[in-house]
Amino acid sequence: MSMSPEGPWLTIVGIGEDGMDGLSRAAREALEQAAFVTGAPRHLALLPPLRAGLHPWPAPFEDGIPALLARRGHPTVLLASGDPFWFGAGTTLTRHLDRGEWIAHPNISTFALAAARLGWPLAETECHGLHAAPLARLRPSMATGRRAIVLVRDGAAVAALSDYLVEQGFGASELHVMEALGGPRERVRAATAKMLAFDDIAHPVAVGIAFAGEGRVMPRASGLADDWFEHDQQISKRPIRALTLSALAPRPGEMLWDIGTGSGSVAIEWLLAYSSTQAIGIEADPVRAARARANAARLGVDRLRVIEARAPDGLADLPKPDAIFIGGGLGEPLLEALRTMSGTRLVANAVTLESEALLASWHARKGGELLRIELATASPLGAKRGWRSSYPITQWSVTL
Repeated sequence: MSMSPEGPWLTIVGIGEDGMDGLSRAAREALEQAAFVTGAPRHLALLPPLRAGLHPWPAPFEDGIPALLARRGHPTVLLASGDPFWFGAGTTLTRHLDRGEWIAHPNISTFALAAARLGWPLAETECHGLHAAPLARLRPSMATGRRAIVLVRDGAAVAALSDYLVEQGFGASELHVMEALGGPRERVRAATAKMLAFDDIAHPVAVGIAFAGEGRVMPRASGLADDWFEHDQQISKRPIRALTLSALAPRPGEMLWDIGTGSGSVAIEWLLAYSSTQAIGIEADPVRAARARANAARLGVDRLRVIEARAPDGLADLPKPDAIFIGGGLGEPLLEALRTMSGTRLVANAVTLESEALLASWHARKGGELLRIELATASPLGAKRGWRSSYPITQWSVTL
């Protein structure tokens, strides 16, 4: 395979279970002219005899990246499953490369094949690659009548998926277990999650999930009920949290610092807003830090990073945030440390007179919006009911 000095040295070929028969003309030519081909052993086994040397990619996948990058400048073909840029190897590899270093020939994705077999509209079906990701990523999607297609590692992962659905109250969900789609070994079988008993599931495998059951459905509006989170009462209560998220105004791809994260509730709801948002929780108490991590993992946002530090200590080396929430540790030194972060949205909640006075002072200096939040809930009062007031919250929101 010839290549100009300025041209791509890496060709990424998406291959399906039908091997060479399913490849485009350009992909076939790339393989026929190649001198060096690498890929998973099952991909290499799909090829006819070639003049190229075949080099199995190691497991785990990341172990093969240094060796591939060492071939920079030398013509190389990499085989990947289906569409390499939909939960595939292409996305992982090309973040290490400049745009002009590769060319790709994608194939039909497993998601497209699965939707075609099931007759499901792909635009209305959630798609997840869970080969190396926790099953809890499905938790925000679980609602009767909704559908998802997930890629999993093997038969054991399918069994774990069915157990997880049962645990969450969605054991009535119908699972369509689809093996080796698009090839001669293709097989599609169905069972409910609570009745799944297949013990001979072959790799590669995708599962179509038609959610059903009496499990609890996670709302997508800001302000989840407090009992979605494990906490020690150090939590921004649901109405306050809803107002706080509204002031923080998460947008796709943005980073949040949640200072004094406690249970992690604000950071978790920030992450639930978009799949591309990021958040770092800063928490001095190791017990609370561990609880925040556990809450995030259980609610399907395992990308929450929690560091154990007392702000402003530990902030210097963190990636610059787009928004900051101060739920604990509010003080003059912290606000002084943050004031130079031009363009960052800051929201701080205060409950004590001292912290309220501090926010009033900074509001006078920096502007923004100062909001006093007073809530009361109906509670038993003898044989009748009365209003029980919570401590008022003062909230300052500003763009620095």
